[in-house]
Amino acid sequence: MGVSLPAGSRIAGGRLAGFLGSWRRPDGRGAAVDLAAALRLLILDGRLPVGTRLPAERELAEALGVSRTLVTAAMDALRDAGMVASRRGAGSWISVPGKEPDLTGWALHPPPEVIDMAHASPFAPPELAAAVDRARLRLPELLPSHGYHSFGLPETRELIARRYTERGLPTTPDQVMITNGAQHALALVLRLHVGPGQRVLVDNPTYPSAVDGIRAAHALPVAVPLGPDGWDLDSVEATLRQAAPRLAYFVVDFQNPTGLRMPAADRERLAAALRRTRTLTMVDETLVELDLEGDPLDGPPPLSAFAEDWVVAAGSASKAYWGGLRLGWLRAPVELVHRLAEARPSLDLGSPAFEQLVLGELLAEGDTVLAPRRKEFAHRRDMMIGLLAEHCPEWTVDRPGGGLNLWCDLGKPLSTQLAMAVNRLGVQVVPGSRFAAHGGLEHWMRLPYTLPEDQLTEAVRRIGLAWNGLAEPARSSIGIA
Repeated sequence: MGVSLPAGSRIAGGRLAGFLGSWRRPDGRGAAVDLAAALRLLILDGRLPVGTRLPAERELAEALGVSRTLVTAAMDALRDAGMVASRRGAGSWISVPGKEPDLTGWALHPPPEVIDMAHASPFAPPELAAAVDRARLRLPELLPSHGYHSFGLPETRELIARRYTERGLPTTPDQVMITNGAQHALALVLRLHVGPGQRVLVDNPTYPSAVDGIRAAHALPVAVPLGPDGWDLDSVEATLRQAAPRLAYFVVDFQNPTGLRMPAADRERLAAALRRTRTLTMVDETLVELDLEGDPLDGPPPLSAFAEDWVVAAGSASKAYWGGLRLGWLRAPVELVHRLAEARPSLDLGSPAFEQLVLGELLAEGDTVLAPRRKEFAHRRDMMIGLLAEHCPEWTVDRPGGGLNLWCDLGKPLSTQLAMAVNRLGVQVVPGSRFAAHGGLEHWMRLPYTLPEDQLTEAVRRIGLAWNGLAEPARSSIGIA
């Protein structure tokens, strides 16, 4: 993903010149069209996030060793394209072009003949049916009650608390609330803690539904770009100080979509910054049980272990077990859990009781259910990396240590075009821009490995056909000749 800037910062002329690199033509000449195209790629790739303040045109011209007229012409082209905005006395900054319609053909429920590579959601484990049968026998215990459980069933909360304790974070059931998925947990925290117009710090790229939830709460996502090797904690700390976000949202275990995992030392440093700035943080742990290289209990301690009073951890049955259960949970200080329960009736009156019984049966099975799934997903991950090496050899694909997807560097800003082309071949994929808080990331695409092997094989074959058929992007695509 390259070196990037935190959103809202100013980039000096010399540093921007370093970002641009060899933007001139092979003969050493440079024209406004070349400079504009190079800047456009930085914007689309997320290395110049929305809100980044640009150097004065004279400063940039001196840093690049070109005329100010050339720089002005390039900036005018980007302004015409909606990628740069300017105001007299305030300078220029990276802007967001008008929202364009989704032309990729993405559908929440594609037809059966379409291979769905958009959803990183696994099949149900074979043990699910037996868990349902056992839960059915226990259902009569609950029938004499009204069935509303704002905090969740005590036994299921006990099992979740026990798992946190096993991971190195002592937890009691009254620190746990059952929710309707991790997204519901985020919505509860936003409803309680974040007001309209307040900022929420997020990674870039990040889980798109989290950004959708933040915007639905009329809050403002503030993005800090992820580097190729992980979190830029200098930028995170600077953004916490300068933007003073009301909430932060991180996925530190097999980050969606990059697959990155934050090491323990970085978690400790991040936690210190959260405590110092008194920033409440939602940590999405929906993928923590899908460690494909070892036992999840041997992984880094939860972020809550370093900043317990400032972290709400959210988990989900959707990734480890099955999305159809539609259950998750949050783990937080007792007082905060009670405040969330008081705010909950404005959204719902509790999670389904029967599904909680089913989840409890699965949790009680422990690694009997999860170990075979981890082995299967590790096999599919490695198989898909091999398929991509065969059909898309120009791509760069790192091997994630866990999670359910690959984050693929296409080497060219063609992600949306590829998604459109692949859709015409009967495969649904999501371009990298969907995972960007403010657009960009056109060099990237997320591809899950959750489908059966025959579908993965056919999907990658078609992706390769579409990729090989794409033409080079025209330099005039931003309206300059």
